[in-house]
Order: sequence, then C-alpha cells, then structure tokens
Amino acid sequence: MVTTTAASRTYGSHPGPWAVAHRGGMGLAPENTLLAFERAAGLGLTYLETDVRVTADGVPLAFHDRTLDRITDLRGPVASRTWAQISKARVHGTEPVLPLEDLLGSFPDACVSVDVKEARAVRPLVATIRRTGAAGRVCVAGGWDGWLAAVSGACGPALTTALGWRALTALVSAARTGVRPPRWIAGAADFAHVGLAYGRLPVLEDPLITARLVGMADELGIGVVAWTVDDAPTVHRLVDAGVAGVISDRPDVLREVLVARDLWTPPHARLFRPALREAATR
Repeated sequence: MVTTTAASRTYGSHPGPWAVAHRGGMGLAPENTLLAFERAAGLGLTYLETDVRVTADGVPLAFHDRTLDRITDLRGPVASRTWAQISKARVHGTEPVLPLEDLLGSFPDACVSVDVKEARAVRPLVATIRRTGAAGRVCVAGGWDGWLAAVSGACGPALTTALGWRALTALVSAARTGVRPPRWIAGAADFAHVGLAYGRLPVLEDPLITARLVGMADELGIGVVAWTVDDAPTVHRLVDAGVAGVISDRPDVLREVLVARDLWTPPHARLFRPALREAATR
C-alpha cells in the first residue's frame, strides 16, 4: 500500500484495503445525495467518492452528469443553471442536489475522492478545498492530467492525486500488453483508479491483467483502487490481488467482505455532523 508523506495528509494513511462508497453508495440511495453519504457513513465507511460539476454562477456540486436530465426533475446542462435554480431540483424526485462544500463539511472526518469532470471545475474546486481546509483528506481523480495537476499545485502537498487519464491509459496499456510502463508515470500520482473494463476491453475483470497492473503500479509507488465493484466474489479476488481500495455502489457488500476477512477497521471518530444537515439540504 502507498503511504502518504505530507504531514497533514490523512487520505491513504488508513489500514486497507479501503471500502469506498461510489457516489455515496448509489445502490442504497439516490446517487451523490446527502442521504447516500449518510448511509455509507452509517455503515462505517470512512472513504467516500463523488464527482464535481459547476453551476452557471460557480457553485461546485457533488454531481456526475453534464446535464440534469437523467436524475433530476430539471433539464439542461448543469452549467446553464444557477445554484438558486438547481437547489429546488430533486434527485429521483426525493433528495436535493448537494453542494460539494456541504459534503465536505457534513463529513469532517471522512476521506473524499473527487472526480474532476470538467476544466471549469478546477478553480471552484480549489476554492472549496481551501475554504473547508479539506486538502489532507481529499483525493482528486477522474480528469485530464493537467486538470488534476492544477488542483494539486494550488492546494499543496497535503492533497492526494490519482493518475490523470493520459497516465492511466499508459499504465493500463502496459498491463494489457505486458510491456514495462513508462517511467515518467512514477511520481505522477499516489493512486490509479482503474475500472473493471474500458468499453469492451477487460482490465481488472481479467485476473492476469489485474496481477500485472497491480505489480507494475506497486513498482511505481502507486496504489490501485478498483471501480465499480458490486459483487462479493470480485471484491474477494481484487483484495487477494493486492488492491489498495475498492469503489462500489454497494458499500454494504464491501463491508461484509472486509468484515469476513477480518480487514474491517471501524471508524474511531464521528463521521457525520448532524448540525450541518439543514445547511446541506438548503
């Protein structure tokens, strides 16, 4: 497992493998909502995963899609609506959209992985991380290398990063072909968030490729975090392969596997700050 070096960093410093709630655990509650994150925290997960999109007036949201259409009762791009408009929307008709700042504030002891979905999210994300003092417990992922480097450069060494798309593609290609990965990847990030497959190309679905990729990443000083894994047999296999963490829509399944393997570490701090619920659902 990768160990962190920044004195103020907590992301990645816990015993692993970690159970990471994908979009808060969207198999148990509407995705990227306070309810989803509450349920994951209630199960004892200390690692949460979300995405960032930005409203027309610059408010970063815990939101995956470019548009509001799929999961809310509004239509159109997130970037075309103000926060005042989006705050009235409901995810799957029930839950309000969650500002990223409220997520970080509502779970002050949780580590949060944030997928940077667009270049225009970089500056608002940096401002939010700085304002909440959350750099030490945040990992930025899921974007182009330059976007992630910009966030890291602005937030300082306490922030954790995953490989950007260019570096990740190089690592995955090396694992699939069995060739040595380029050395420039070493030091590029702390983690690699790797999918089970990319389109029709298996990656972590294939045990041979999984073994290669985890071994290559380990030599480069990079921990592999697998996504999105919802069934217990695959979680068992990936844990056996040595992944640093597993991202899942089913945090309950992850918890059961880690408990069964005596790898579950109960949280020692209160993860959720109930006093912030009113602000988080405003």
